[in-house]
Amino acid sequence: MNRIHVIDSHTAGEPTRIIVSGGPRLQGGSAAEKLEFLRQRHDLFRSAVVNEPRGSDVLVGGILVEPANKSCVVGVIFFNNVGYLGMCGHGTIGVIATLAHLGRLKPGEHKIETPVGIVTATLHEDGTVSVANVPSYRKAKGVTVEAPDIGVITGDVAWGGNWFYLVENQGKAIQLSDVEMLTDFSWRVRKAINAQGFPEVDHVELFGPPLGAGAHSRNFVLCPGKAYDRSPCGTGTSAKLACLAADGKLAEGEEWIQESVVGSRFTASYRRHGDQIIPTITGAAYVNAETTLLLNESDPFCWGLRQNGHAG
Repeated sequence: MNRIHVIDSHTAGEPTRIIVSGGPRLQGGSAAEKLEFLRQRHDLFRSAVVNEPRGSDVLVGGILVEPANKSCVVGVIFFNNVGYLGMCGHGTIGVIATLAHLGRLKPGEHKIETPVGIVTATLHEDGTVSVANVPSYRKAKGVTVEAPDIGVITGDVAWGGNWFYLVENQGKAIQLSDVEMLTDFSWRVRKAINAQGFPEVDHVELFGPPLGAGAHSRNFVLCPGKAYDRSPCGTGTSAKLACLAADGKLAEGEEWIQESVVGSRFTASYRRHGDQIIPTITGAAYVNAETTLLLNESDPFCWGLRQNGHAG
């Protein structure tokens, strides 16, 4: 019987499960190397932690690892129901809230090593967290694709720690009552953008006008495993800022308030970094469970129900 100590939290409605102890011993120096070892040798562990019957499609997991860069307080590898993430904005805020809950860090600036680079997270006295993300940029502007049963769609391809296809003016209302329709629409769009020149894109982000006062935009983000992001998506907001900066629509240091499909918000801004930007995303996470997962190998679903419907 394997025992795994986890802390669950949510950031703006999006859940994070951080593995504190009990995970596999990962070989490699950097977080990127450890991710590959986890993917190649222990992917069933990922499935067991985040998939049913212990988890759900929406749950994002993270395993804390020893950082190769000694300026970092910790390294982290993020994963979901179908695979691994480069960075995770809401998850990083969840990591900081988890470490604060455990008494491992205090308010101030803390560096975290991720598989795609080092990010800097600032825990404020009020419990909110600001994450200075990895350098972000727009790869392609105005990419037009034709999606089955939808028609022609135009959007931008951008990197914010993960790859996004960002679509404005798609004619769909961004509201919680329409998530099934938005999911189907975004999934078809993702297949189209993957097939028509951008196979690296694994997130689709739709935008519309905000419903709440003071916000600049409302979004719907479809994640790689076909679950929608309940938060405004930290890496997705970073990709959005990269596009706004490239078009001269948002000045360096100017505030952007991104609203999610459930109405939660991140506050964001950026600074220039050569031809790229460093976005900073601010939000709050709330610890809501501290528990021990039990892995019993005699259980036919010990390693989780994977998306193909079979046990891990």
